[in-house]
Amino acid sequence: MSELVAYHEAGHALAAFLLDGEVRVVTIQPDRDDGPRRDGDTQVLWRRSRDGDKAFAAKTIEVSLAGPVAEMLYTGDELHPGAVDEWSADWREAWRAGALLHADERRRLRYLEDVAVKLYHRFRGDEHWAALAALADELLAHETLEWDQVEEIVAEWLP
Repeated sequence: MSELVAYHEAGHALAAFLLDGEVRVVTIQPDRDDGPRRDGDTQVLWRRSRDGDKAFAAKTIEVSLAGPVAEMLYTGDELHPGAVDEWSADWREAWRAGALLHADERRRLRYLEDVAVKLYHRFRGDEHWAALAALADELLAHETLEWDQVEEIVAEWLP
C-alpha cells in the first residue's frame, strides 16, 4: 500500500516540478487534521503567472491526474482515473479545473482523458520513469521530501 501511495505522490510532485511549480512538501505521512482522510499529500507553490486562469487550470489538471497515472504505470493497470475510488479527489479537482477550459461535459471528459494519456506516455519514458521511481524510493525511505530534495532527485534524471 505505501508503495502505491509513494508512486502516486511522486507523480503529483514530478508533474508540478515539470510545470515550474515549487513542491513545498510531498509526503506519504500527512497530518491527520480535520480534512478528508488521505494517505499522502503534495503541496505546490506556484509563481504568479501572466498566463491567466486557463493556464493555471491546465496545470491543475495535469498535476491532479499525474498521481493516478503514476500508480497505473507502477501497477501496470490501465484504469480510468475517474473510476477508482482512491483517486476520486484527484478526479474531482481535475474536473472542476476543466470547467474553466470546457463547459461542455463531454468535451471536458475527452480533454481530461487526453491529458491522462499524454501523461502516461510521458511518464513511461526512461528519464521520466527513472525520476518518478527515484522520488517514490526517497519517499519510502524518508516519508517526507521538501523542495530542495525534490529538485535534487529530479535533476539527477532530467536535464
